Amino acid sequence: MPRKPFVPGAAVVVAAALAAGLTGCTGSSSPDGDASDAKSGGAATSSPAAEPGRYQTLPEACGLPSRGVIRRMLPGDGQPLSDTEAQKVYGGQADITYDTDRRVGCRWTRETTAGTRHLGLDIQRVVSYDSAVSDDDKAQAIYGKKELAAQIPPGGAGSPSPAAPSPSASASASASKDKEKGEGVVTNDATDKSTTGKSSADAKGKAPSGSPSQKSDPSADPSTDPSGSTAPRVLDDLGDAAFLNDKLVTADSGVHRDVTVVFRTSNVIVKITYDQWSTDKTMLPDSQELQDKARSLATELSDSLSE
Repeated sequence: MPRKPFVPGAAVVVAAALAAGLTGCTGSSSPDGDASDAKSGGAATSSPAAEPGRYQTLPEACGLPSRGVIRRMLPGDGQPLSDTEAQKVYGGQADITYDTDRRVGCRWTRETTAGTRHLGLDIQRVVSYDSAVSDDDKAQAIYGKKELAAQIPPGGAGSPSPAAPSPSASASASASKDKEKGEGVVTNDATDKSTTGKSSADAKGKAPSGSPSQKSDPSADPSTDPSGSTAPRVLDDLGDAAFLNDKLVTADSGVHRDVTVVFRTSNVIVKITYDQWSTDKTMLPDSQELQDKARSLATELSDSLSE
């Protein structure tokens, strides 16, 4: 049979095609190839997750304050306590929470002839589930809402809250309002102590609760403190952010002062509530004493959490 003629050009075409195929395969796996560049570019555009908070768990609330501080905040009337009574008073009652790694609390109460004192502790650990928001930033946002709700003056200058009534307008407004409702109200006005809806001299012949002797009490109203030392204010020396609030509340059953200290350290928010009740409206709880003791406890807790 006659042989087919050999065509040199065909061999050249086949060789070129094989070379191109090999080059394409090796190019896709090359460090300088298009596929590699696309992968590295995608990794570079992803943002890192926000930093987690310092605290991953919480301590037991009732055992966190020292026994000495609790004793000073819940003074007695000279009557000694038995061991059982002391444990009940100073040991505290733990709050019921569903996750003790996220929230814990404790309550203490002591009744004396001078009145009843209540101490509350609430500790919250904040966790942000947004990868773009850190735990600390989330905690600061929650803290900021608490400060705003308390109407704390900005800057910590010690000026009264904008919501507090002026002494000149408070007496007449409160008197007419309470006469209609007959309810106790919260007040920051030292000149307005009669909030029970009674006349200035009731049927029993008692002096009005807003008598001059009560008006002259310098601890009656923190918002009228000229020095600003007891006014609701921002605290610059406690945790990452902190504020103190002070309210005097009068009602038919008596009078009580409520002092609140809230502070944030990293992703933990601590709230201390401390109040003193008295059935005698002429015996107003001392603002400076309650504030000093609440701040002392706050400082101890901040130091303990920072260790």
